[in-house]
Amino acid sequence: FTSGKDEATGFQIVRDFRLAAKGTHLRIKQTVINISDKTRQVCYWCRTFVHGQGICVVPVTEHSRMPRKHVIYENGTTINFLPDDEKISQRDGYVLTLRQLYYQLVSRDIIPNQQKEYAKLSNVLKEGRMGGIVDWNAIEDRLRRPSSPSSWSSPAEIIDSCIEGYQLDHMDGQDTYLEVWVEKDALSGVLSRVTHKYHVPIMVNRGYSSASAMHDAYNRIHYKLQYYCSRAVVLYLGDYDPSGIDMIRDIEDRISEFAVKDYEKNGILFQFNIKPIALTREQIKKYTPPPNPAKMSDPRSKGYVEEHGKTSWEVDALPPNVLNKVLEDWILQYIDTSQYEEVLKNEEIDRKRLTEIKNYL
Repeated sequence: FTSGKDEATGFQIVRDFRLAAKGTHLRIKQTVINISDKTRQVCYWCRTFVHGQGICVVPVTEHSRMPRKHVIYENGTTINFLPDDEKISQRDGYVLTLRQLYYQLVSRDIIPNQQKEYAKLSNVLKEGRMGGIVDWNAIEDRLRRPSSPSSWSSPAEIIDSCIEGYQLDHMDGQDTYLEVWVEKDALSGVLSRVTHKYHVPIMVNRGYSSASAMHDAYNRIHYKLQYYCSRAVVLYLGDYDPSGIDMIRDIEDRISEFAVKDYEKNGILFQFNIKPIALTREQIKKYTPPPNPAKMSDPRSKGYVEEHGKTSWEVDALPPNVLNKVLEDWILQYIDTSQYEEVLKNEEIDRKRLTEIKNYL
């Protein structure tokens, strides 16, 4: 369905309904088109009728007035802005890997923690996506991705992209330089919500980091400490197993080795600290992620078993919203929030200036 062009609002609406050939999955794509020559803002409401009343799903923005992320029409005339309905569940919108989804199902006692169940889930997801029951965008493969250069269809389009993508460094003016290091690439997609929000670099180790990666990390941290910050902190997330625990020591030792050599050569004191924030023993007790036997083939297993026992846990097993809350809470401990908000304010001012320049052109 395509609406007429409304000159009063400057919008045109296009709605595309697609019903799956097999099954009851209905996808609705609704597009709001700006037909005017000015930049406009719109709050878009999508209403689906349920039990004679209805649920109004409201897009959440920075200044949203809807704390529950939806409102409910009551008796056809009243809008409840703080609804409490146990029948309504809210999607977090996370895109998970197969392994992350597996651990979420195991932790909820939906399937047992067995290799054959992992293989079964893989097959079910494949068939579900091929059959149109499971959304293709709900599961990701972070290793097999094509690479291509950016392109635009017109000069106007690239100007719009520049305005939309314009950002200042959200960590500008902070005394502490932060980085987030994760043992597994699968976590980077989940944690990017928080790291992108605060502009904190995230580094994927994929196990023990190479010498080149460690040297590059040292140079990054050294540069920030030399010119901008007084200390550096790495927030680390990894498995609670022989290698995952030992990686904390490994990172500290290897970064410190570069720092000592630099101090002996230039007399520069290097204030660096690594803080393991997940997975911790306290989180294991609180969230009870599914256990795994410690890998006895791991050369570090003997010391691990003596101190922690024969059980290990994977950080993937924590729910994505828990991981993000843990990370954001730690970031907020190290930053000056008033300085952060000032940067966001200046960023918005600059974006409005860019829009004015575009309209002038």
